[in-house]
Amino acid sequence: MQTVTGSLIGMYHICKRELWLHANHIRMEHNSELVAEGKQLHEHAYPQRAERYREIILDGSKIDFYDPYDKVVHEMKKSDKMEHSHVAQVQFYLYLLRKNGVEGATGLLEYPKLRQTQTVQLTNDDVPVVEGWIRDIKRIVDREQCPGRIAKSKCRSCSYFDFCYVEEINE
Repeated sequence: MQTVTGSLIGMYHICKRELWLHANHIRMEHNSELVAEGKQLHEHAYPQRAERYREIILDGSKIDFYDPYDKVVHEMKKSDKMEHSHVAQVQFYLYLLRKNGVEGATGLLEYPKLRQTQTVQLTNDDVPVVEGWIRDIKRIVDREQCPGRIAKSKCRSCSYFDFCYVEEINE
C-alpha cells in the first residue's frame, strides 16, 4: 500500500475513482490545463513565501508551506469549489504534525484569486475522523477493481475526464 498523502485525502473527498487511479500510478495531471494553472498560482502568488516558510515531509506527505515559528500550515488553492476536500487535506497535515509531536498547529487555506483565507483546526474529535479517512483510503486503494465513475458536473474539469468518459463524448 502506498503512503496516504494530503493529495489522496483531497481526492478521497472528491472522487474515489480518481483516488484509486492516482494511488495506483495512473496519472493524468500532465494533460490538465487546470493543474498547470494551479502550479503557476502556487509558484507566483506569494513570491516571498519560499524565504519565510519551510517545506517539510512527514510520514511521506509533503507540506509545501509550513511556518515553524507560528506553527501554521499554509495551503493555497485556486478556487473554493471543493472547499470540503481542502479543509480535509489541511486537517490531515495537522494530524501528521500532531502525530509527530507538534502540538497546537493550525492551518490556513488561502485562495489568492478570491482574496480569501480560512482558518482550519484539528480538534480531538477530528482525530478519529481523519484516522477513518486513512483506513478507508487504504481499503479503496488496495482493491483490485477501480471504483466506478461518478456522474457529476465537476468531472468535466478533472484531469481524468477523458479516461473516465471517453466512450461518451459525442462530437
